[in-house]
Amino acid sequence: MPMKSLPIFVSLLAVHAMAAAAPDLPDVGNVHAPLTVVKPAELPDGAWFTSAELGAISTSGNTTGTSVTGKIDASHETPSWRHEFVLSGFFKEDEYEDEDGNRQSSRTAERYAVSAKASRKLVGAGRRAFVLGSHVNDRFGAYTRYSTIGIGHGSRWLDAADKTLDVEIGPGYFTGERATGEDENGMTVRGAAQFRWRVSPSAFFAQTVSVEKGTSNTHSVSETSLSTKINDTMQMKAGFSVRNDTSVPTDKKNTDTQTSLTMVYSF
Repeated sequence: MPMKSLPIFVSLLAVHAMAAAAPDLPDVGNVHAPLTVVKPAELPDGAWFTSAELGAISTSGNTTGTSVTGKIDASHETPSWRHEFVLSGFFKEDEYEDEDGNRQSSRTAERYAVSAKASRKLVGAGRRAFVLGSHVNDRFGAYTRYSTIGIGHGSRWLDAADKTLDVEIGPGYFTGERATGEDENGMTVRGAAQFRWRVSPSAFFAQTVSVEKGTSNTHSVSETSLSTKINDTMQMKAGFSVRNDTSVPTDKKNTDTQTSLTMVYSF
């Protein structure tokens, strides 16, 4: 294949765990994290799990452009609390030739998101009460700004040797700005679920879904990933995410999707 038309996939994942046991499973929304289904027998007080990810696709020739996606995910574990922090970004820039034959570049996608969550562990396996906050800036989305804060209760509905299912529900409040410049805010009800499955000793599947139902809009996010081990440190991973808003401006689509295929190095 000619080099000028060869897509370049780059992914970097750095993982640090202060516990001697294997790291815990990724949480809701972390579709690109390394997947295991073996939970640590015990995490010491103050243990951290942190990952950093970077992926890029570059094309040249008849079509020239670059897209970059990155994520930093950190969680802090104590006997009574779990704290989670996620920072992610994505942009896409295309080059084209104008009417005068000059090369120009145009940004066609730009999204940044940050979230934080604190969960209080309750009596009973997998039960927790939580408070969370998130903010998204999406320059080309139906909502250019979308912020939420919420509380709720979560529990583990399935806890098998090779499968887990976690479910959360609770009320919240959102404020946002549409692409038209209109401001919106109001109460929401949020539900989320994450299913994780060890398909084989070398293949792992994860599906997460979250839905925020408000008075004027329903905001939904679905993320799917399939990860296959190549060796002890390398993985091939495919991911697919869908974002949907039921109420959007007339010139915007209700659904945005993103597909990724990356090589992952973990240590």
